[in-house]
Amino acid sequence: MTKAKNALEKEYSTVLRNFRLAGAFALLMIGVGSFFYHFVEKLNWLDAVYFCVVTLATVGYGDITPHTNLGKVFTMFYILTGVGIIATFANLLLKRSALRREVKRSKANNAIE
Repeated sequence: MTKAKNALEKEYSTVLRNFRLAGAFALLMIGVGSFFYHFVEKLNWLDAVYFCVVTLATVGYGDITPHTNLGKVFTMFYILTGVGIIATFANLLLKRSALRREVKRSKANNAIE
């Protein structure tokens, strides 16, 4: 195995690990937010999850909004933290896809040689 191929596979492995970690954090954010909005804002579970996904995706339909002061303050921090995590997840998804193509191309080139 060449040094470049080994480095490429190591980089892919690192990106894949970080991608999974960011995905876990994204799911954790949705879970924490859903619990908060269910118990503090008194949303049913479906509406709580829906609100979290719409908020973190920065769609913001406005059909559900926090009504308590605690809910509003939580939402400000939730958005700032969550959007960063979702952006990181999306970035790693693109990196993972690009590296996967590069690894496949490298393997195909080595098979030809």
